[in-house]
Amino acid sequence: MSLVQFYIPSEVARECVAVLGDMGNVQFRDMNQNVSSFQRAFVKEIRSYDQVERQLKYLTGLIQKQEIKIRVNDHDELIMPPSTDYRQFYDSPSHLSASALEELLHEIASVESKVRELSFQKDEMSQRKADLTQHRLVLQNTRQFFESRLSLDLDDSDSLFNQVRLSTESSDSFIISDDEGDGVLLESGLGNTNHGGNSISTGRNELNVFGSTMNFISGIIDTEKFLILEKICWRTLRGNVYTNHVPLPEPIIDIKTGEPSFKSVFLIFTHGESLISRCKRIVESLDGKLYNVDSDYEVYKQELRTVNNKIKDINEVLLYTNERLLIELKQVALDIEKWKIIIKREVSIYEVLNLFNYDSTRRCVIGEGWIPNDDLTYINMALRDVTNKFDAGLSTIVNLMITNKTPPTYHKTNKFTGAFQSIIDAYGIATYQEVNPGLATIVTFPFMFAIMFGDLGHGLILFIAALTLVLCENRISKIKNRDEIFDMAYTGRYILLLMGVFSMYTGIIYNDLFSKSMSLFKSGWKWPNGFKEGTSIVGTQRGVYPLGLDPAWHGTENNLLFTNSYKMKLSILMGFIHMSYSFYFALVNYRFFNSRVDIIGNFIPGLLFMQSIFGYLTITIVYKWCVDWIAIGKPAPSLLNMLINMFLSPGTIEDKLYPGQGPLQVFLVLIALVCVPWLLLYKPLTLKKMNSNKIQLGYADVNGPDNTNSRISVESVPYTEEAEDLFDRGSNTIQERLSIDADVGLLEDENGEEEEPFSFGDAMVHQVIHTIEFCLNCVSHTASYLRLWALSLAHNQLSAVLWEMTIQNSFKPYSETGWVGSIIVFFLFGMWFVLTVCILVVMEGTSAMLHSLRLHWVEAMSKFFEGEGYAYQPFSFYRIILDMQAAEMEEERK
Repeated sequence: MSLVQFYIPSEVARECVAVLGDMGNVQFRDMNQNVSSFQRAFVKEIRSYDQVERQLKYLTGLIQKQEIKIRVNDHDELIMPPSTDYRQFYDSPSHLSASALEELLHEIASVESKVRELSFQKDEMSQRKADLTQHRLVLQNTRQFFESRLSLDLDDSDSLFNQVRLSTESSDSFIISDDEGDGVLLESGLGNTNHGGNSISTGRNELNVFGSTMNFISGIIDTEKFLILEKICWRTLRGNVYTNHVPLPEPIIDIKTGEPSFKSVFLIFTHGESLISRCKRIVESLDGKLYNVDSDYEVYKQELRTVNNKIKDINEVLLYTNERLLIELKQVALDIEKWKIIIKREVSIYEVLNLFNYDSTRRCVIGEGWIPNDDLTYINMALRDVTNKFDAGLSTIVNLMITNKTPPTYHKTNKFTGAFQSIIDAYGIATYQEVNPGLATIVTFPFMFAIMFGDLGHGLILFIAALTLVLCENRISKIKNRDEIFDMAYTGRYILLLMGVFSMYTGIIYNDLFSKSMSLFKSGWKWPNGFKEGTSIVGTQRGVYPLGLDPAWHGTENNLLFTNSYKMKLSILMGFIHMSYSFYFALVNYRFFNSRVDIIGNFIPGLLFMQSIFGYLTITIVYKWCVDWIAIGKPAPSLLNMLINMFLSPGTIEDKLYPGQGPLQVFLVLIALVCVPWLLLYKPLTLKKMNSNKIQLGYADVNGPDNTNSRISVESVPYTEEAEDLFDRGSNTIQERLSIDADVGLLEDENGEEEEPFSFGDAMVHQVIHTIEFCLNCVSHTASYLRLWALSLAHNQLSAVLWEMTIQNSFKPYSETGWVGSIIVFFLFGMWFVLTVCILVVMEGTSAMLHSLRLHWVEAMSKFFEGEGYAYQPFSFYRIILDMQAAEMEEERK
């Protein structure tokens, strides 16, 4: 990686950054860390696009509300993957000129204004229609009350309505007391017509009964609030009120919220305008709606006819408005995804330009960014071509910078290696230029999984499922709203594919096919003739099975003892090999960074300590396998007891494994004991001596700049053909060329924090922790690999139990035969297959995958991996737009 400085004329700054975003290979640094985001040069442009984004969000919301499908796949040409062939982006539909972009913004604003007006008209008409519909419901339901319910109440002397009426018969006026004790004098009126003392007046909102006039109001309210309304009116009016309601059978949709609610039509009768006004305020406080209703039948018919005519007119206007709105939204849905992509590109361009320094005197912007060395030529050519295309009189300058800042870590991956690299990155980003374990993980991760998941049948199911994802990856990639769990499986499809392949291989080695053995070759054991039921027989060996376990072991009494011993020792061997090769990666790192003190002080004693104990154990395991203990007439010695006595009783051998075992074990124990103080003291003492020598020579300390690992402080040269040749020959060459007269300084990270000066106390504490961790981890990590044996055994036994509990029952002698037996076999097979996929493949497979992940992260990578770097995240329109679409899909899913 190289740090590059750009000098771009302000006239072509937007176009240059746009091409760099299309190429996607520059990680820009913030040159204005001390400047607030509101004081940067291009805040005004970003704010102007904020309004456009709000307009697009509003249009998207309306389109989704109308359930109109947005065309997405037709705009795939706007989302072009990064490429060094920058010329293909010049004619891209998303690469608009300033004038074309201005026209697009005007078009979006015009469309949004038109749609907003139509939507407002539609909502207004819908609200008026809802009010008229409610008015009609009130008219219809109150009419039923006046025609039938009133006569029933008048005939009933105990009805509440008659109680209110009788209170007015004694005099022409009456007094109702309020809560404060003040009296209110109400006048009782007379009706215009009287038929036998029981008449209904023609006045609106008045009812004349037995010569007394009662006022009433009507309206509609939520059904659950009517009881509250009734109680409040009763207590407020001291019982001088009569209420009635009719619950509506169908819910009414709220225009604003879109939620259905059940409502009731109500009538409230009382005396006088003062009490009526109180009731009105109570109704309004409970979100009720009042409507005028007349008790006269002729007036009622006229009012109902008027309301129906208004609803009919509004329906016609609403239909026309809705059609126009749908036409506009369907047209917008064809291009709104394109507009989003273009606007997102423009916003990201100005966000990057805000990272630049703006030099008003030179009329240029100055920026810095990390670039892979291989892409320097393409970037220089792209900026030159863009500048010449828009203005031949301008020029863009690209300077190479040699700096003491730590570059980002960048690993080139493809769709196959990307998933394996993500496993490593999830644990930690590798330190810049340290060895990347991702390549080795391609083999070790699925193989460790397969040791625990070894079954030919289960591996085949996993392989077929992964192969389906691989073969259909183009169609699946176009599915936007993928399930989260399915998307995880699709992303790791190549991991699953190799896991299936390796599981099939280990299944052949274990001779396991859905817990049953396979006789692929002639068995190496021979059974005697004359077998009688209830007796035990012993087989005699006549050869060696060519591949894997001999099927003769299947079903024997000592099968579990043999496979347990075999898999347990095999897991120790695999763990030792895995940790040993991982530990050699530390040597690769030390040699690359020329750290001689780490090679002598950490790698050599660590390697001797590990090999003298666990290397010796692995050799004895293989040696014990190679000896025919039955032929020599000796019992096979216990390796576990041998390893324990090796440290507790050095030189004492109970069961001899080979000649000269005692002295050799004493020698190995001495090597292990010597390596502990070697690990503990050599590096701190050596660093202290080196620090003293540096100080005597006039340097600050051992971390000073003349160390072979240090980088030069900031220095820049124009990017020319000569500099390009130097970079082609290696970054060290140009570093030496540019550091002849450079002022040197301490190493800094990306945030500009300098490395701390050398302290012997800190170095000693760090080394003590490292020594204790290494020695203890050699024991615990080796034992941790026993999970390979434990999970393999559990998987095999669970598979056998599942077979015996399901499909094997249909093959027993007492089982049904004929068509009944066929049906039983069919259902038992279905049960066995479903449980196999759900439990053994999915659940057990997930468990084995997590254990394999732990073995890589903890047991292997802890031997060499620092993981103190930060990821290379270049400015790329492709990644920005994909993240935008992923965020939109996540929002829709929620």
